[in-house]
Amino acid sequence: MKVKTKSKKVNKAWLNDHVNDPYVKMAQREGYRARAAYKLKEIDETLRLIRPGQLVVDLGAAPGAWSQYLRRRFAPAGAAAGGLDGRIIAVDLLEFEPIEGVEVLQGDFRDDAVLQALEERLGGRPVDVVVSDMAPNLSGIESADAARIAHLVELAVEFALRHLRPEGALVCKTFHGSGYSQQVKLFKESFRIVKPIKPKASRDKSAETFLVGLGPKPR
Repeated sequence: MKVKTKSKKVNKAWLNDHVNDPYVKMAQREGYRARAAYKLKEIDETLRLIRPGQLVVDLGAAPGAWSQYLRRRFAPAGAAAGGLDGRIIAVDLLEFEPIEGVEVLQGDFRDDAVLQALEERLGGRPVDVVVSDMAPNLSGIESADAARIAHLVELAVEFALRHLRPEGALVCKTFHGSGYSQQVKLFKESFRIVKPIKPKASRDKSAETFLVGLGPKPR
């Protein structure tokens, strides 16, 4: 019973933090599905990655907040609906509510068939930016979780190196902890410029951080 009580306290504390979170309130006010939109927004405003007319691939897109942000960047006056100057392809294992103008491919990015379907949609056109908010289901076993995280980062880097323009960029979520230094090393081997960023919208308690690779190195 003590464990149960403790669990309830933890859940109540998380809910209280969530409800009072300024980014949650801002997301509700501005029509974003999740506070995560502001993580990509800060990264974009810092590095000026997203511009109208681009082709962007959004990996791990559900519930769609990053695609919503991209969509507004591509729309005249930042509209959430209407004309779109650019193309967004969103991929996720989970189904999520459609976003006007965003192409959604449902499936597991680790599956070769899904990757092939995504490449067919690209039709040989180089990608301007790849954004990855992919994260595995965590088991609590550090070594297993680190391996799952690293695998998703490696897949995102491999896809980016195959499909990005020479001046393209990859934004990839990862976590501080076991394996992080190896992921930084992989980015430095793969991109001309590497920038680690922890946006203000990423909670202080979270080990989450983002690696940005600019300009894929020739393979």
